[in-house]
Amino acid sequence: MDQIVRKKLPTEAVDLYSKFIHGEIGRRDFFDGLTRFAVGGLTVAAMVEALMPNYALGQQVRKDDDRIKTSYETVPSPDGHGYIRGYFVRPFSQDTRTATPTKLPGVIVIHENRGLNPHTEDVARRFALENFIAFAPDALSSTGGYPGDDFKGGELFSKLDPAKRTQDFVAAARWLKARPECSGKIASTGFCFGGGLSNTLAVLLGDDLAAAAPFYGTPAKPEDVPKIKGAMLIHHGGLDKALAEGYPAQEAELKKNKVRYEGHVYPNSVHGFFNDATPERYNKTTAQQAWTRTIEWFNQHARV
Repeated sequence: MDQIVRKKLPTEAVDLYSKFIHGEIGRRDFFDGLTRFAVGGLTVAAMVEALMPNYALGQQVRKDDDRIKTSYETVPSPDGHGYIRGYFVRPFSQDTRTATPTKLPGVIVIHENRGLNPHTEDVARRFALENFIAFAPDALSSTGGYPGDDFKGGELFSKLDPAKRTQDFVAAARWLKARPECSGKIASTGFCFGGGLSNTLAVLLGDDLAAAAPFYGTPAKPEDVPKIKGAMLIHHGGLDKALAEGYPAQEAELKKNKVRYEGHVYPNSVHGFFNDATPERYNKTTAQQAWTRTIEWFNQHARV
C-alpha cells in the first residue's frame, strides 16, 4: 500500500476497523462506514487494503530461520473442544537429545480474535530467539484451524463456545509447563482477545503461571483478582479509550490485592499498536518499548 495513502487515512477509519474486528459492527457496516471517508481520491478499496493485515510486511523472523526449531503440536483438551493445535517453537541451541537438556521457561502466545495467523506465529518465533520455548495455540483448531483469511477467521471465532475455548488454552498452558524442554516456569502474553485471556489464565492457573504480559486485554473481574499469583505487566494504548480509561480501576484492584504488577499506557498508541502486520495501527516506538519490557519482565519472573 502506497505510503501517501496511509498518511491520508483518517483516524476514524482506523477506529471503524477496530470496531469491526471486535465484532461491534458487521462487514457491511464496516464497508458502508468507510464510504464517509472516500474523498480526495481515497477509495474504500484503498482503505480496506491499508487496514487489513500484511503478514509478509510484519514478519521479523523467517519460518525457516536456522536459529529455531518449529513444529505443530496437538494437545488434548477434554474440558474444551476435545483438542487444541498450536505452533511450538524453541531455540535450535536447546538440544533435547542429551541426557540433561537445557530447560527453558515457556511462553503461551495468544492471538487476537481471528485465530492463529502468521503474525502470532512470528511473535512466537521472536520469543524463541530470546531463549524461551513458545507455544501459540489456535482457538480455531476444532473448526479446522485459522482459514488464512481474517474475515473468515473472525466469523469462525464468534461461533466458538467461550467456556470451552478458555479450557482449551488452560490445557495448552499445562501442556507447555509439563514439556521436558520446559523449566516448569511459564508465562503468558496475548493481544486483544489474547490479552484478556492472559488475564484469565492468571486467575485460573494461580501459582502455575509465573508471569503475564497482556496487551490491550480486558482485565480480570475484581472478585477474581485475589486468585492472581503471577507477576503482571499491563500494556494499554493511550488512544484505546475504553481500556486506557479503565486502567486506574484495574491498577487499584491489583494494588489492593498485593499482586506484583507494572502497568504502562503508551501515548499516541491505538488498540493493536504492537501489530506490525497492520501498519495503520502499529506504533514502532511504543511496540519496541513494550516488547523490551515484556522480555525483561519474563526474564525476571519466569526464568529460574
